[in-house]
Amino acid sequence: QVQLVESGGGLVQPGGSMRLSCAASESIDKINSMGWYRQAPGKQRELVATITSGGSTNYADSVKGRFTVSKDNAKNTMYLQMNSLKPEDTAVYHCNAVQLITIWDVRMYWGQGTQVTVSS
Repeated sequence: QVQLVESGGGLVQPGGSMRLSCAASESIDKINSMGWYRQAPGKQRELVATITSGGSTNYADSVKGRFTVSKDNAKNTMYLQMNSLKPEDTAVYHCNAVQLITIWDVRMYWGQGTQVTVSS
């Protein structure tokens, strides 16, 4: 059971920057893919960005060019650098990890989430 803990959320002004962290309870070398999702009030959870064990990344169109996902395997931590933040980026951001144990056993883990509020 992998535990994920997010940190780094808070209040930021439009146009500002923020970095989120997601710390895993065990080595992320064993995790096939990690990602960030967000959920705004009254909306469904949506994909923000993902990063594979090999370092390939994928972004939602709404954040391309503004957000960067990265990871540090030595620290068992994934990051989300968010620049040029907009009010519509306001949401609870959740960390996700997918672990392929066998082809019949794929496990998904979620963090509790961290609130990001973009407002003047």
